[in-house]
Amino acid sequence: MSFADLGLEPKLLDAIESSGYKTPTPIQIEAIPPALAGRDVLGIAQTGTGKTASFTLPMIQRLAKGRARARMPRTLVLAPTRELAAQVAENFKKYGAKHKLTMARFIGGVSFGDQDAKLTRGVDVLVATPGRLLDHFERGRLLLNGIEVMVVDEADRMLDMGFIPDIERIFKLTPMTRQTLFFSATMPPEIQRITDQFLHNPVRVEVAKPATAAETIKQRIVRVPSKDDKTKRGALRELIGHKDVKNGIIFCNRKSTVDVVAKSLQKHGFNARPIHGDLAQAFRTETLDKFRSGEIQFLVASDVAARGLDIPAVSHVFNYDTPIHSDDYVHRIGRTGRAGLEGAAMMLVTPADGKYLDAILKTIGAEEIEALDFSAFFQAAPARDEKRRPRRSRPAKTEAQKEKRPEKSAASEDQPEGVADEQPAAAADDHETMPRQRPARTRQRRENKSESTIGLGDHVPDFMTRGIAG
Repeated sequence: MSFADLGLEPKLLDAIESSGYKTPTPIQIEAIPPALAGRDVLGIAQTGTGKTASFTLPMIQRLAKGRARARMPRTLVLAPTRELAAQVAENFKKYGAKHKLTMARFIGGVSFGDQDAKLTRGVDVLVATPGRLLDHFERGRLLLNGIEVMVVDEADRMLDMGFIPDIERIFKLTPMTRQTLFFSATMPPEIQRITDQFLHNPVRVEVAKPATAAETIKQRIVRVPSKDDKTKRGALRELIGHKDVKNGIIFCNRKSTVDVVAKSLQKHGFNARPIHGDLAQAFRTETLDKFRSGEIQFLVASDVAARGLDIPAVSHVFNYDTPIHSDDYVHRIGRTGRAGLEGAAMMLVTPADGKYLDAILKTIGAEEIEALDFSAFFQAAPARDEKRRPRRSRPAKTEAQKEKRPEKSAASEDQPEGVADEQPAAAADDHETMPRQRPARTRQRRENKSESTIGLGDHVPDFMTRGIAG
């Protein structure tokens, strides 16, 4: 089946052909026709299957008729992360190249003024993260009663990030007559509840078993004998230093770990850069652009980059940390092996990660994952560490340093604590032979604490004894 068989108009077909796509994916074949017919769609498919085009193409064709009004966008796309919002915006630009549609992207880390200016001119497509969208609404700068089509992308990721209350509120702010396109890789009970509440008789499109890995991805693990971070970083460098690794994304569970691993790789000569939610948006955008262009070889990331990012031709994915949630493993390794290309996923597993590995095996429906033999590497690790970092010892003191060190006299040892030693004047002035000693602090006590000083005491200032000039 071709894109022309899905009912798309000639302008969209030209844009698709210009983008280099010829055959639609299963999710696109099942989701685009009902979306063009105005039906609500509930799409469930593993990551990297072309879900973004499944809603952007029908939306562009519907928006060809009509005109946007100030502060009232016609369509709304909700994305969990800034990177995913940027990816959706790029798809609209690519497929809508032959349509005169206006678009705005509302994400954090960007000036409110620029976003308000676009709203004032009117936008057909608004791509936003939930938090920034509600910020504009609460400021009174945005109206959602003109929404014709609403899209929720990566809904299960919204659940993980705590956006479900915001999503429910946004649904209630939009008209009941809207068309809803709801996409998710998995369907937890909380997501199912939202779809039952806000979608009207949706067409359910499920082209793959939820939370399954693509068959084009070769999965392997490396069993690390200890939880020591130094050992894990050494094993990671051994993995990414292989000649078959063209580029790769290295996933960590914590943002602090991302920074440590990135600095370690840079120190050892690898072309790596970190990306996580605490970094400035400009830095994150620049990092992704350089990774896409090949200027950066390795991207060390938190789960902010695990879902929805369409980065073509990623040869390898490395899990430095075993994911705590098994679904995250599927989304992480889904960054490779996309669009029919072959990919490889490798994961470091420590003895403490046993229960997480069992959950992953259960989720992907596998009995085991092939383990690479790293026994020789770990056996040689202590010898390498000893060779690279010799034990530091304190240098012996010279005779001159020993002579400068002051020696306690017998008299000073007999003196009570807090009493200063008396020094001869000559010795006190000789700073080179005798170190300067701080005088002991003494505390003057009043004989009778009940007595208090009245007035000026015994001292009378001089100005009070002077006579008054006549």
